[in-house]
Amino acid sequence: MLKIAVCVKQVPVVSMLKFDNETRRIVREGVPSEVNPFDLQAVTACVIIRESMPVEIVVVTMGPPQAREALVQCMALGADRGIHLSDRAFAGSDTLATARALSLALAREAFDIIFCGINSVDAETGQVGPELAEMLNLPQVTGVSRIEISEAGDSATVTRLNDDGHQEILCPLPAVFTAAEGIGPEIYPSREQMEAAEAKPIETLSAVDISSDTEPLGVSGSPTWVGEVYSTESTRDGVIIRDLPADEAVAQLMARLESRGVFGDRRADEIPSDPRDVRQPEGANGGTWIVAETLRGRVRPVTLELLGEAQKFASCVGSRVEAMLIGHGIRDHVGELTAYGADCVHLADAPKLEHYDTELYTGILARAIEAHHPYAVLIPSTVNGRDLAARVAARLGLGLTGDCIGLDTDPEGRLVQLKPAFGGSIVAPILSNTSPQMATVRPGILTACEPDRSIEPLTQDLPINDLGEARVTILESVSDESLEGVELEHSRRVIGVGKGIGGPENLPMVRSLADALEASIGATREVTDAGWLPRQVQIGLSGKAIAPELYIAVAIRGPFNHTVGIQRSGTIVAINNSARSPIFRAADFGIIGDYAEIVPALTEAIKQRM
Repeated sequence: MLKIAVCVKQVPVVSMLKFDNETRRIVREGVPSEVNPFDLQAVTACVIIRESMPVEIVVVTMGPPQAREALVQCMALGADRGIHLSDRAFAGSDTLATARALSLALAREAFDIIFCGINSVDAETGQVGPELAEMLNLPQVTGVSRIEISEAGDSATVTRLNDDGHQEILCPLPAVFTAAEGIGPEIYPSREQMEAAEAKPIETLSAVDISSDTEPLGVSGSPTWVGEVYSTESTRDGVIIRDLPADEAVAQLMARLESRGVFGDRRADEIPSDPRDVRQPEGANGGTWIVAETLRGRVRPVTLELLGEAQKFASCVGSRVEAMLIGHGIRDHVGELTAYGADCVHLADAPKLEHYDTELYTGILARAIEAHHPYAVLIPSTVNGRDLAARVAARLGLGLTGDCIGLDTDPEGRLVQLKPAFGGSIVAPILSNTSPQMATVRPGILTACEPDRSIEPLTQDLPINDLGEARVTILESVSDESLEGVELEHSRRVIGVGKGIGGPENLPMVRSLADALEASIGATREVTDAGWLPRQVQIGLSGKAIAPELYIAVAIRGPFNHTVGIQRSGTIVAINNSARSPIFRAADFGIIGDYAEIVPALTEAIKQRM
């Protein structure tokens, strides 16, 4: 019988959280809790597996006594039993301490598969799954949207979603997987199912039940801590245009957009930026490392953004900017990395590194960190970047802050990592007591410097012997050529598509508007669930968070789960035929009307303007 553990987290309903500016606290009182949606989908995916083979499903959670409710809900959906880690000694755990406690509990049994959600909707780190895999010495695949178990039960073929499309991967069992959106149905149990689940067994474990040494658990085992949080909630103009013919409504909207300078002639890559610093000597405190990432043969913009940001503080803390590049046939990128700020480029080039593999890349980066002792390691918060960073952090016992939106240094020379939470309405400064400082940084937030191509590259080859063999096998890599969300986070303008357009046959109308604006196209969860657009363009709580200069929501109702992903947009325009749609509360300008009339009129007006 296959034995599967699903790690679940009870989270507050994010849309109901408030921030008290006087006490600088998040107000949780009176806010209901729910099972993290990605964890819930992992449970239902396992229940579906059980329809074709014998499976025992065990749900595991760590939290206060009320977290038991999450286990009962999962058992009502089909899980067989629960394990509840509950002890004051676990309080204050960061992701590393959480993964450590869960790994100790899970190691007490022999599980074939351990599932986690790809991230939790409150903290949004996505770190616990890879850290668990490292601590248990298991292969991992993150972002799994489909799973098929072999007849022998000794391997699984999974579909992994990435920024470029998807991969089909063969993974031996036991293994750790993280569940992406759509792996299983998001369903909720009936009252009768909940009552029946109360009779199923739940084992409660304290800290001493899983380890005689409790020092590495809870606050004492957490290398990161949170500074004083603050709110970033912004106000919108809330101008609504209604009861006008389409051309008149569009004329009013265009005038307001003109007054805001939305149609400035300069492209985003032409906006002046800081010049590249002169090459710095090797710093006394080690390098500030940027782990470079490429996509479709080009250096990703987020890498250049990190190089530009790092040069703002590196010399002030006795460091210099260095790039780490892993892959095969990658030396052509050295000149660009140097021009954009890398004083030295560390290279690991080998045929078996041509395709990203978590464990091979982890081995190289972890060994390099141990050998060179950098001041900081900054990694793009991309699909592969989050996957890699968490495993490296677990291997070296380092604190890790995920999905940062800014970086700074404090008077002691420590790196302050600005971390959004609860959908981005709250920002928390995070610090770490381990070295090097380590963070993943969200794409599209920072600014690259002005490149200086006159600087001669300086490279250093990293040892690539004893790489070992990959435990997972990539059967197929599929690049979706129609995928518009590859660099959605970097788009200057974005058109959001809602289910209200009626069907995929109406997308050409929206594409015409996007073409006129030179904009990318994003979508709501309902649209990607229906298969009208790829999941990689999904915006919102379970998708991407974007920060374009202009966002136009077309036929989007606009619940919190979507608007949380557009909060950092410069100007938001909403087009919807219902005045009650919540999207208007999140917009600067709105037109109440039929999108099928408004969008063509807006497209024509923009063509004349552009």
